[in-house]
Amino acid sequence: MIRYIWKVGLGIILIFSFYTFTLQAQQTATPTPEPPPMRMTPSLSGMMAVDTAFSADDLTPLVQGIYEGEAVLFIHTEASDPDVADLLTDMMGPQVVSVPSLADIPQDLLGSVYVFTNGISGTGPMGFQPDLFDTIPDDANYTPLRQINRVTWQEARIPRQIASLAELEAAAEVGEITIDQTGIVVNMPILVWPGGSR
Repeated sequence: MIRYIWKVGLGIILIFSFYTFTLQAQQTATPTPEPPPMRMTPSLSGMMAVDTAFSADDLTPLVQGIYEGEAVLFIHTEASDPDVADLLTDMMGPQVVSVPSLADIPQDLLGSVYVFTNGISGTGPMGFQPDLFDTIPDDANYTPLRQINRVTWQEARIPRQIASLAELEAAAEVGEITIDQTGIVVNMPILVWPGGSR
């Protein structure tokens, strides 16, 4: 009987010791970090907007382009070519993601953007005049997915800013510029355009 009581007592002591050790280990373990606080704000559409520590410029800085002689503001988020994605990332700061499958989109579903490889200095990705767009969101055939066309001024020609498709076509017709379709596609949503914004 004494031996039985001794075994039961030893078992209780072992269980209590194990429980105490487990509790102490849980209390001294490194706590899981809490996610940063975010505040949900109702929007007019019924969706919830998220307030974070990021500003719009941190995520997607606006870039100025031209449409029919007027300024547009746009962003670029993805590119089909990794070198172009890297160039745009270096230019803007936030990462432009390389998505090679964008190059597989049929031509008739793409818009065009004209990027200048030389000419007058400006804010374009190659250091020359701003990009020229063929459509804006008010147009029925607008799409943010655009094929890049490289525009190059020919030697012995005096560069100037080209502000519309009509000017671009006229300059190409008289041999002032050449236009090279690259097959590279970039997602370039326009956020502000003449007479409108998102």
